[in-house]
Amino acid sequence: MKPTKKSVSITLDWPVLEQIQILAEREDRSLSSYINLILKAHLADIARKEPQEE
Repeated sequence: MKPTKKSVSITLDWPVLEQIQILAEREDRSLSSYINLILKAHLADIARKEPQEE
C-alpha cells in the first residue's frame, strides 16, 4: 500500500527551483517526486546524527 500523500504549496528561491528542476529531469522524475526524495534523505540524515536513546 502506498503512503498517504498530502498536497502542499511552497515557495522556493528561484535559483533553488532551477537546480532542483535540472536534477529531477536528469533522473526522469517529477519535481514533486524529486523534492520528496530530497526531504526523505535529509530526514534520514538527521535521524542518523541524533543521539540514540538507550
